[in-house]
Amino acid sequence: MQKSYSESYKEAGVDITAGYRAVELMKAHVARTMPMGKADIGGFGGLWTLPSGMKEPVLVSGTDGVGTKLRIAQLMNRHDTIGIDCVAMCVNDVICCGAKPLFFLDYIACGKNIPEKIAAIVGGVAEGCVRAGSALIGGETAEHPGMMAEDDYDLAGFSVGIVEKSQIIDNTKMKAGDVMLALPSSGVHSNGFSLVRKALDIENADLFAPVGALGGASLGETLLEPTKIYVKPILSLLGRVEVLGISHITGGGFYENIPRSLPKGLGVEIKKEDVRTPPVFGYIRERGKISEHDMFNTFNMGVGMTVVVREKDAETALNVLRESGENAYRLGTVVKGEGVGIL
Repeated sequence: MQKSYSESYKEAGVDITAGYRAVELMKAHVARTMPMGKADIGGFGGLWTLPSGMKEPVLVSGTDGVGTKLRIAQLMNRHDTIGIDCVAMCVNDVICCGAKPLFFLDYIACGKNIPEKIAAIVGGVAEGCVRAGSALIGGETAEHPGMMAEDDYDLAGFSVGIVEKSQIIDNTKMKAGDVMLALPSSGVHSNGFSLVRKALDIENADLFAPVGALGGASLGETLLEPTKIYVKPILSLLGRVEVLGISHITGGGFYENIPRSLPKGLGVEIKKEDVRTPPVFGYIRERGKISEHDMFNTFNMGVGMTVVVREKDAETALNVLRESGENAYRLGTVVKGEGVGIL
């Protein structure tokens, strides 16, 4: 008797029926992100109607992944938060020019499609979209038997936002004397995990045992803490004060990311003691014997996003951000020069 297509494909390592079940499990998650709870997934393309009433709308896109933080999730067999990281890495970039995220798509490559695991990952993506006020309108799950181990997977995403052309944040109005504010991170976020894994010997570490230096939390749960999403606080801020520049502090830390929001001829001075750094960074530095410069050049060190405003607007900006749930604070001052000086 001749085998069916699905049986032959399953023997080759791809289970079509598992894919169907994963899609069904995803629908409830996707519905949370949609206007009026719609969950029309499974088509060939995701559709979205642009908002009306804008004079010169500009679309802003961003794409990113989660990097080797995925390894922590795999070792702990916990997959429900990593999707938040994926969304955060994209929408936090998009908001840096003042764009409101509209919709998001994800891509999951896996060694084997285990529907419950895939649904957990997508559940995290949906939660990230809810936090960002963005709709999850599509995605792809691809099985790669023979190329990836059965338990392995990779996750990436793509965000599209929109901003009025006249309101794009482009740093051209910034000047010396302006104030840089810090929006605290929730921890390591989703960058520098190759160094984290080496410094802490993650493959041999006990990820579940409480660690005194981390306030009694386990190493695993501390490292898996999802990347904070700053979209809603920043959108609130944009409606209240003039924002002159925004940096999302990701790979490259302070030294690479902060200058991206500064115009040529201007730098920023930051006092080291003003940086509110969570214990996890000291733990990584001590265990890995990492220099202070390399820490600031790799990690966010407790600062997930920076915002530059006029001195006269600084207190108002801090109040707005605090009303939005962000314990923001003054981080540094814009000065003539180049780059970042940590004093």
